[in-house]
Amino acid sequence: LTDSERRELERDLELAARIQNGLLPKNDLRSGGWEVNYHYEAAGPVSGDYCDVLSPDGQAGLLFLVGDVSGKGVAASLLMSQLHAIVRTLAGTGAPLPQVMEQANRVFCENTPSSHYATLVCGTALESGEVEIANAGHCRPLLVRPGSTQMLEPAGLPIGLFCNSEYPTQRIQVAPGESLLLHTDGLVEARNTAGVEYGTDRLSALAAGLCPRSARELTAAVVADVRSFARGMPRQDDLTVVTIRRQEQHAP
Repeated sequence: LTDSERRELERDLELAARIQNGLLPKNDLRSGGWEVNYHYEAAGPVSGDYCDVLSPDGQAGLLFLVGDVSGKGVAASLLMSQLHAIVRTLAGTGAPLPQVMEQANRVFCENTPSSHYATLVCGTALESGEVEIANAGHCRPLLVRPGSTQMLEPAGLPIGLFCNSEYPTQRIQVAPGESLLLHTDGLVEARNTAGVEYGTDRLSALAAGLCPRSARELTAAVVADVRSFARGMPRQDDLTVVTIRRQEQHAP
């Protein structure tokens, strides 16, 4: 490449990064008795990670999503933007969660090269504390309680592998002060200088000691811990951490 071509490419990447950042949801969102905080960090100029939080019109509570498109770089970021548009459109219809996942999978599958797919967690959090969640092959969400955690097992195939996949949902009850911690594999697969992965055990132990701290505090503590763990190592993957915390109920 010539110097001018290189500068043009750099400008294009900077613009792509700004556009992608513009797709991110508002941080520190509070709605329907829930508070949400997230950390989104690309390993390069653009990211294949995906997170979104919505308060659908006419519906109480939240719709939340965390995903990861296979691959890295510009191709992954383009597919992430496509998935973002698909799910946002479907979420606005008010369809049941399994139907949203199945339709998103079908559209993504029909319009994406067969070599690419995405893992995705999608859920709704109601004011009552009830959470319905579907997992399409993504990292297991962590239910964080005082002194303990519970991993929620994945139940579906990644988005885009098979056009007719079904996505059963799981329902859990989240008490005031408890949180759901969602993340991409850039967290648990981060390695230290000895080549050891950060892993789910370390994450679970850390999170269990942080309940019932705020969503922002929990997210910040996890990001700080993985950075400390992986200090001295180049960042290999995008990193997304999302905390969805049910607020304590206050007496009137």
